[in-house]
Amino acid sequence: MARFLLGVNYWPRRSAMYMWQRFDLGEIGEDMARIKELGLDVVRFFLMWEAFQPEPNVMNDETLRQFDAVMERISEAGLHAMPTLFCGHMSGVNWLPAWTLDPKTTSQRFRTIARDRVSEYGIGDFYADPELLRAQVYFARRVGERLRDHPALFLWDIGNEFSNLREPASPRDAADWSARLCDELLESSGVSATGGMHGEDLEQDRRIRPSSIAQRWTIATMHGYSVYCSFARDRLDDNVVPFLMQLQQSFSRKLVLFSELGNPECAPGSTSAGDFACLSGEEMALYAYGAIDRLHARGALRALWWCWADYDQALAKLPPFDLAPHELRFGIVRSDGAFKPLAHTLAQLAREGRSVTEPQPPIAGEAEHYAGLPESIAREFLEYCETHA
Repeated sequence: MARFLLGVNYWPRRSAMYMWQRFDLGEIGEDMARIKELGLDVVRFFLMWEAFQPEPNVMNDETLRQFDAVMERISEAGLHAMPTLFCGHMSGVNWLPAWTLDPKTTSQRFRTIARDRVSEYGIGDFYADPELLRAQVYFARRVGERLRDHPALFLWDIGNEFSNLREPASPRDAADWSARLCDELLESSGVSATGGMHGEDLEQDRRIRPSSIAQRWTIATMHGYSVYCSFARDRLDDNVVPFLMQLQQSFSRKLVLFSELGNPECAPGSTSAGDFACLSGEEMALYAYGAIDRLHARGALRALWWCWADYDQALAKLPPFDLAPHELRFGIVRSDGAFKPLAHTLAQLAREGRSVTEPQPPIAGEAEHYAGLPESIAREFLEYCETHA
């Protein structure tokens, strides 16, 4: 039986989303060694789109060399890598190359930042616009060729919560976009891809259907957080994550890697994180064990915690933290590098050496689910909790 692997999502604590501009290979190498020390296996990290592709037909050679170096540090540590392309949406901001912006599309829920400035515009239709699609295929080909036969490359991720950048005009547009990029990555690198779907893709009809967008994926993925979830029973509800995993499994008909779970930690003396609930360090460790234990029992392939580090307070005045300070405190290590109780919980789970369990039967039908939103997901969750105490 395959092992049930654990891992983390990675940004460095000193630079966070500014990793590629403030590149510190020494810090990255130390972090990879410490991740391995905990017994974790997989590192998901992010290729900030503007840093890699400043123009539609131009890749930044320096950043590509940095990418090579990160992959080597991951390999040297004996870890598996899951690079995420077209990032894109991250921690409440849409970070985008200026050439992708559409003057006819205004920025909506999330700020757009391009060339280190806030823009009033949103991204063009990257699912279907021929020029934007050609540029993404070029990006995928260039990074895919660099990692062909790389021993650490485990899986590509074509985008992080991409529906937060823009919703597709139709499920078919989303499926065609996914297929084109997955085919290119497989051809250029020899390794398949998935896509970073998240809970809101199941809570709302964003014109994305797991059954079609996941057709070329070897495995499906899902992200979920109890404090962000509209139907969670409370902030410690460890049934939210396995429920979302099983919905994705039911609709995509694929095995599922849960590529983001976590919650913000409360600052000392605080009981909330801005507009969101938060957990104490002790609560987080208990929540992590419960949620991951349930993921394993219900057939998930792997679980990746969000995220590696709390970020240095010196970043607090920069996006995204200037408007979302809770994003500073999701890590398994503190901003000074010390392990939290949560890190020891993940290490304990890793030491257990679990094997993947058989997936459970479908818990809902895709067509009925989307036709009944928003009421259907809350009803499905209540029914789920009745049978999964």
